[in-house]
Amino acid sequence: MGKFKIWVYAISKNEEKYVDAWVDSMKEADGILVVDTGSTDNTVKKLKELGVTVHEHTFVPWRFDAARNKALDLLPDDVHICISTDLDEVLVAGWRDKLEKQWKDDTTRGHFIYNYSLDENDKPLLQFQREKIHSRHDYHWFSPVHERLEYIGDGDENGVFLKDVVLNHYPDNNKPRTQYLPLLELAVEENPNDAQGTFWLGREYTFYGKHKEAIDTLKKYLNLDNAKGLEERAAAARLIGQSYKLTGDNLNALNWFYRAIGECNTSREPFKAIVEFGYEEQNWHLVYAMSQQALAIKFKSGSYLVDESCWGNYFDDMASISAYYLGLTENSLHHAKQALRYESNAFETARLKNNLKMIEEKLEETRGAS
Repeated sequence: MGKFKIWVYAISKNEEKYVDAWVDSMKEADGILVVDTGSTDNTVKKLKELGVTVHEHTFVPWRFDAARNKALDLLPDDVHICISTDLDEVLVAGWRDKLEKQWKDDTTRGHFIYNYSLDENDKPLLQFQREKIHSRHDYHWFSPVHERLEYIGDGDENGVFLKDVVLNHYPDNNKPRTQYLPLLELAVEENPNDAQGTFWLGREYTFYGKHKEAIDTLKKYLNLDNAKGLEERAAAARLIGQSYKLTGDNLNALNWFYRAIGECNTSREPFKAIVEFGYEEQNWHLVYAMSQQALAIKFKSGSYLVDESCWGNYFDDMASISAYYLGLTENSLHHAKQALRYESNAFETARLKNNLKMIEEKLEETRGAS
């Protein structure tokens, strides 16, 4: 028994392939509880065989927050620390000792590192903070989808960053997301002033090619008083621009791409859309200038909106190509070499090497002519 009583809780449906790894990573807890919402595979059987407390419950109509609140309500009252995860997530071993060393008697919520995506060697591709570790009481989940944990206690919320507590995500990318759109529409209907929910709805519309709905919803988001996140605002402007572009309105598209940079010029992501736009238009001055500005930004923000491609060879590649067409051959060579420093697949590496060869040949011709 540790210093605190710790329980993990989750919801599940047809996730038997994740059960073994998930339970193994959570076994440092004093207890594990799952509310299964209608599995037709062996999820429930496997969980029970591994000693997990399982409750089976159906929710009509379906809401993620209702399911998570049910699981939370079923935890023992004397639990000190609750950890909410999904079954496709794995806590890195040794987490309990790190958690207990940093958690205080008056702590209410813990923030930790969340690796949303990893490569085949478990190197993080997209990493940001999550805050799904919390005290037993004074919290509840809200929103039908992309549900969030809300503090409802009388006193002050007291958070702590749990250094070295890491949760890895191993998603099934083949899972359909058809239920997300109607649930997001319901979420915004229920809470029209929820900035993040409105942003997520607008973004979801772009996935379905609903460009008018996306533009209208994301403009509404930008006009909300509580839409404060600079990177999220930039992403909204960028998505509006992309929606205009896909409907053939290039002038509005370009204006909104500039707006995205204006919303947040301290991260690389807003620059990518305008560089892509310039590349398609063969506007090499625009491509080169925007690539240079992006490359001047040296550090990722840690936001969930980080685009890993912006931190690889993309901007050096674009700077090299645009510099080549602008006659800036020395600059083109520099960026071509920089682009090759990053790991790429075989096809991409071959393309970059071919570009480098062409630039070197052009440079030799120029020197020979002079």
